[in-house]
Amino acid sequence: MKVGFVGAGRMGTPMIERLLGAGHDVVALGRSDEKRTALRDLGATAVAEVTAVAVGAEVVVVCVFTDDQVRELCLDAPAGNGLLAAMQPGSVLVLHTTGSPATAGAVAEVAAARGIGVIDAPVSGGPHDIAAGAITLYLGGSDAAVATARPALAAYGEPVVHVGPLGCGQKMKLINNTVFAAQIGLVAEAAKLAEHLGIEESAMLAALPHGSGASRAMGNIARAGSTAGFVTAVGEFLDKDVTVVRRTAAELGTDLGRLEALVDAGLGR
Repeated sequence: MKVGFVGAGRMGTPMIERLLGAGHDVVALGRSDEKRTALRDLGATAVAEVTAVAVGAEVVVVCVFTDDQVRELCLDAPAGNGLLAAMQPGSVLVLHTTGSPATAGAVAEVAAARGIGVIDAPVSGGPHDIAAGAITLYLGGSDAAVATARPALAAYGEPVVHVGPLGCGQKMKLINNTVFAAQIGLVAEAAKLAEHLGIEESAMLAALPHGSGASRAMGNIARAGSTAGFVTAVGEFLDKDVTVVRRTAAELGTDLGRLEALVDAGLGR
């Protein structure tokens, strides 16, 4: 399948490698000569204009950092010069960026007028998971759009979980990130309890992953050596995602409830 790709960065580059390894034809955006050379070295076709990634593509993947960047690419471009304008009817746009369901909805409204499907497909995991073909994808969109995109997404995603209509992928990711941040907060509070009880945090982290209190967050923290060390390593991404969670929850008329305090503890606040 021909796949267009925008966002060949920390997460996008291993996705492109997996797509190429699965035999897909990938056309990727490179903003600089250096980036385009790196993409060609991977085996992708590198282009300098965003519209060029969409020409003839059955699926176009957007893997940028922020919701605002998604809007800029898909909604704010001059008439006739944006990504959607270059996509062919029957193709599908996949949005990997963690953001607002409202953005996915706004993009889908414009896309539908052109006969283009849209899937919001935020990811859970990191570049090492993508390289292993084992990053989790939460999909929101129609059955038809998901069926079209699944062969490409399966190149790097496992499991690929279709959780409901458009927007549900983002909602599921926001729930996931809230729970993850809260779990970090739980470990941070447990470390304080351990200190009061005379147990070193390192000893606690060596023991707890083997008991009923274990979680994926705890395993990650244990590998980092401390809660503070883990938060330092992932703080930029975690803080960004939690900010999106809070803003989106407010947009949807709710909040984080009792998870709020634990999320703050997870962010070291």
